[in-house]
Amino acid sequence: MSSSAYQEHAARAAGDPDAYWLEQARRIRWHRAPTRGHEAATQGGQQWFADGELNTAWLALDAQVDAGRGEQTALIHDSPASGRQQRFTYAELTERVARFAGGLRELGLAPGDRVVIYMPMVPEAVIAMLACARLGAIHSVVFGGFAPHELAVRIDDARPKLVLSASCGIEFDRIIEHKPLLDAALDEAVHKPAATVILQREQAEASMHPGRDHDWRAVEASASPVDAVPVPGNHPLYILYTSGTTGKPKGIVRDHGGHAVAMHYSMEVVYGMQPGEVFWAASDVGWVVGHSYIVYAPLIYGCTTVLYEGKPVRTPDAGAFWRVIAEHGVTAMFTAPTAFRAIRKEDPDCALMRSYDLSGLKRLFLAGERLDPATHDWLKEKTGLPVLDHWWQTETGWAIACNPVGLESVEETVGAAGKATPGFQVEILDPDGETCGPGVQGAVCIRQPLPPGCLLGLWRDAERFASSYGAAYPGYYLSGDGGYIDEAGQIFIMGRMDDVINVAGHRLSTGELEEIVASHPAVAECAVFGVADELKGQLPLGLVVLKDGATQSAEEVSTELVARVRAMVGAVACFRRVEVVPRLPKTRSGKILRRTLRALANGENPEVPSTIDDPAILDEIRAAL
Repeated sequence: MSSSAYQEHAARAAGDPDAYWLEQARRIRWHRAPTRGHEAATQGGQQWFADGELNTAWLALDAQVDAGRGEQTALIHDSPASGRQQRFTYAELTERVARFAGGLRELGLAPGDRVVIYMPMVPEAVIAMLACARLGAIHSVVFGGFAPHELAVRIDDARPKLVLSASCGIEFDRIIEHKPLLDAALDEAVHKPAATVILQREQAEASMHPGRDHDWRAVEASASPVDAVPVPGNHPLYILYTSGTTGKPKGIVRDHGGHAVAMHYSMEVVYGMQPGEVFWAASDVGWVVGHSYIVYAPLIYGCTTVLYEGKPVRTPDAGAFWRVIAEHGVTAMFTAPTAFRAIRKEDPDCALMRSYDLSGLKRLFLAGERLDPATHDWLKEKTGLPVLDHWWQTETGWAIACNPVGLESVEETVGAAGKATPGFQVEILDPDGETCGPGVQGAVCIRQPLPPGCLLGLWRDAERFASSYGAAYPGYYLSGDGGYIDEAGQIFIMGRMDDVINVAGHRLSTGELEEIVASHPAVAECAVFGVADELKGQLPLGLVVLKDGATQSAEEVSTELVARVRAMVGAVACFRRVEVVPRLPKTRSGKILRRTLRALANGENPEVPSTIDDPAILDEIRAAL
């Protein structure tokens, strides 16, 4: 395409959003093509293509078989945790989904009913999501292993007719039994689902409650396949809960029509994929990345997708990612920066990578948290590939900012998330709602309407949607992130607005400080956050994890980091305290729990987040502080 392709698409999407996205809607197959663009949704946000009719599961499976992809591999399950690999063609996956959907229908599931899916990274999790979509039911995936209370809260909010689960998950060499957690959640929940369907795994057998619990394989084996149910374009596809500041999770609602159009569009424009290629999002189906880019987008686009039950390290070593890429011929990979920081910590020279043929890998995509320049540069040096940051949220479901390689590849700017994806009109606003100039930090906002694929609103809480996202800047969606746009249009995301440190009236970005700390050659990963100070209000505190094999002492590294920040930011930063810790607390999706760290450093006793990967880390941090 021409060198002005990006500008052309961005201008058309901004100038006449309805016309532009109705044109993009023709990329996918509809049962009835839409004629209307965007309008208000009852959940509080906007909906797209409400007068169209389609079914996402049919689009991802049956339509691919109709197009001649029946014998192409649709799904690869790679599980170093269990020592198994499985492959499913599009024809095989379609048959499994249609049959399991038949079993769910026999249990009384109907269009509009909700289903909570509480499962590990097994093929049946994907089958469950697609089977719900096939029937027009609304799935809500909860990360397998979530604490019973958190699961109960989501059950009470979604009010599911069914819960689908498994006997256990596997993490490193540890078996996590899911069924006891589910039983405890069902005991606590006020809402009682009509039934559960349990996948028995050989690593642990779950005890079953007669009359309520049904064996997965028996349900599937005894059922007859059913056809997909066509639904309106604005029919909810899923609810995905994300943490809220009030303690009550927010149920993000996404639709069939707008979501399908955005997923198909993004596979080409954002990721530069071609149908038939292999795409790997190293995430979990419990997170939005798993919904969008393990399950829906690759299948809707006709790619092969990889479902990985393992970790970047210790399954069995720091070469695990390179093995998966080589064995399955991955074309493009997408994961969080923290995954590669873990690999870099254990194998800083990438010696394990040299054992694998990565010639089919074209580019690496990073998102989920800010891609620090040190990690970017390390990956670039070791792989020689484009290493592309991009920025998005659970609420948007796909990239707000990216390097649009499917239109044209723009020059990489290290530290930037890319340019605004066509359809997202990103602006930086000051507290008065005025647009900030180039390089000036402020609130990152998106001018309405949001493009297809973004949230319809919040489940049963339109008022909260309005107060959370629209009240501060009318006419805009408030992302909650702070950042700036440079003169070239590159967007820099510096962290959550509540992660800005106020030192004696000077506002400092934690993202900027972390970038400096992470650039030290001995630092594997870090977190910088503000702690209370009587004199200055707040002072920055840095926690760092050193690379394996680092030769400098913790004291030497701390002294050098303080000097680095002083040299690059100035004395105004008051950056004087660095603590070396063995590891940092993270969510299971890899995000560092900065709010929890801040509470610990301020002497508080924060509630252990349900999303934490290992609660024992908090005791280590508390001891270090």
